[in-house]
Amino acid sequence: MFGKVLGAALAATVFGMGQTAVASADTFVPLPGGTITRELADGTTVTVTVERESAKVSPSLGATPVHRNVWVTARASVDLAGPSASTATIKISPGYVVGCQVDIGGITGSNNESATLSNNTVPIAPTESFGAGITFGPGKAIARLMLDLEMPDDYGQESHKRYNKIPGPHTSVTWIDETFAVDGCGGYAQARSFVAAEIDSTNYIGNVVLWGQPFSIG
Repeated sequence: MFGKVLGAALAATVFGMGQTAVASADTFVPLPGGTITRELADGTTVTVTVERESAKVSPSLGATPVHRNVWVTARASVDLAGPSASTATIKISPGYVVGCQVDIGGITGSNNESATLSNNTVPIAPTESFGAGITFGPGKAIARLMLDLEMPDDYGQESHKRYNKIPGPHTSVTWIDETFAVDGCGGYAQARSFVAAEIDSTNYIGNVVLWGQPFSIG
């Protein structure tokens, strides 16, 4: 039997020509999305795509400088082609990283478990569900995962999955006006999307991460 090989994570970053202007009341932010295609260990190619991406940013109703509300919309997809396309399993896990007075454009992606900021070495652990509010101070960055799928475990107890697991060769996740609040950040704040895909075949596990363009949330 062949043993599984954990493939190195492959990451891509999508940048625009310039940073989005500071947000004001109900600021709509169109975003370019992006795509990455990589070849895995057995010659199977995996393409991760984000399209129809946008954000709407609003200050707090009380006009306090430490509170913002964000609504995000996008569609993420993963497509396989090649030897293992029809037999491999895809795990897709989209989310957003939010930073307070940290340039999250400096993220040097790793995989769907952690990432670091190259200019400040800020650890990011995307273990919280997306609907939760984000409270943090300057110099911090926090990741939130879009998915929180509740299901019983092998013993009938409640468990939560942060990814959608689908047999290949295609899967996608769409979100429309998903919202989160940011509290406690008195300076500038940024956010950016990411999509982590894990491809699990008989003989290997491969990971690909796509990072979206950072955008200002005030």
